[in-house]
Amino acid sequence: MVRHTTFRYCLDPTVEQQAVLARHAGAARFAFNQSLRAVTTALSCRRTDPNVVVPWSGFDLINAFNAWKKTADAGRVFVVDADGVAEIRVTGLTWRTEVCQQVFEEAAVDCGRALAAWSASRTGARRGRKVGFPRFKKKNGGPPSFRLRNKQRISGRSAIRVGDTRLRSVTLPSIGAVRVHDDTRRLRRLLSKGRGKILFATVGFRGGRWWVSLNVEATELHPAHHHPTRAEQDRGGWVGIDRGLSAFAVAATADGREVARIKDPPKALAAGMRRQRRLAKAVSRKEKGSHNSKAAVARLGRHHRKVRDIRWHFLHEVSNALVKTHDRIALEDLHVTGMLANHRLARAISDAAWAEFARMLRYKQAWRHGDIAVVDRWFPSSKTCSTCGTVSTGLTLSDRVFVCPRGHRLDRDHNAAINLAAWAENQHHGHDHDRREGFARARDPQAGGPVINARRQDGPGPHPRVGETSLEDAGTDAHPTPGT
Repeated sequence: MVRHTTFRYCLDPTVEQQAVLARHAGAARFAFNQSLRAVTTALSCRRTDPNVVVPWSGFDLINAFNAWKKTADAGRVFVVDADGVAEIRVTGLTWRTEVCQQVFEEAAVDCGRALAAWSASRTGARRGRKVGFPRFKKKNGGPPSFRLRNKQRISGRSAIRVGDTRLRSVTLPSIGAVRVHDDTRRLRRLLSKGRGKILFATVGFRGGRWWVSLNVEATELHPAHHHPTRAEQDRGGWVGIDRGLSAFAVAATADGREVARIKDPPKALAAGMRRQRRLAKAVSRKEKGSHNSKAAVARLGRHHRKVRDIRWHFLHEVSNALVKTHDRIALEDLHVTGMLANHRLARAISDAAWAEFARMLRYKQAWRHGDIAVVDRWFPSSKTCSTCGTVSTGLTLSDRVFVCPRGHRLDRDHNAAINLAAWAENQHHGHDHDRREGFARARDPQAGGPVINARRQDGPGPHPRVGETSLEDAGTDAHPTPGT
């Protein structure tokens, strides 16, 4: 069984390397737009000719783009010989050799995934908010980024390496070694011992800096870091976690014992709102497209990055502390999107990042072989008395102390946490029942479940990884021979 994790580093490229990174990001945007243009053109032609084939999957879009980039539509020049005779010479996409070809393939795959998401949302196969039809990417419409796969070269060296020329460096295909600000010791140690493998690298420009995110397929944590296995008859040990605004999280057991209370979250967005407004006003006062406008946008982006980093640091600290000390956690399935409709609390709810906190708890519990119980969204955890079970319908959001009609009084968040733990204990009847009721052992969300053999080129068939082009999407149906 493997786990998937990501190492994110801040790059320190030279002036020449910055131009190369920007060129790759522009090539990714160009390939995405061209793939989408091929789809829209085919859909328009299909209205008059039903026999027109529309490229839809990532595999089809890669083949369509590879065929288009060598045609006259991609590039042609007029050549005049010594006799003065002019002719048209097809050059195709002349600059295609200046960037790594994987950028084109991964951009086409992204377009195919966007089309698949739109189709699934339209037919009802995809849950959640409706997904619109993909749009063309603008040059200044979003943060530039591109993705590169870690191919194994003939020499046996990986295309993406860490600490190759110097300890704080990342080597990318067609780009070379790029210095990084952060220490890479943890990742280098993981790779040197054969306990991890880089799948792909995503490079993006945010907050005035270039960043690289390395997706790593690593082995399990050491057994010493795993939670002890419980007997299937053991229904105890559950800890309910109630998320709130006055207290970020309150954890309690079913017997009423409060095990953790996290107060005073940083509230990075609210703390930096005054500066954010000033920076936003400075952007609005600048002439759009000018150098001063770009500098003002960069300052605003750095402020947003700082707010995000403060929030994520706090979420990682809290989630690590809870996961390391509790092997069974019960969380309420909050409808965060619906809560954001309350305009008085939308900013505070967004600043608390409840959904991101729950996501961290899930995958960290999966790494430590813990259990996660997702309590039903309509379970009245705050309105139910943890002592007698009476439901109080008159409880409002401003009531911070729960008062039972029978006279019991308890802190509102503490009472809700107790009810969540009790719900998990009452519904838990062994692992087979858990899988039917939505309990099941926590999964690695990127691995898609317990993975025994996640290496794509091991075994008789392909094993595509999440976020990486499979052998089929790469434009070839040739499978590697066993043992290679």
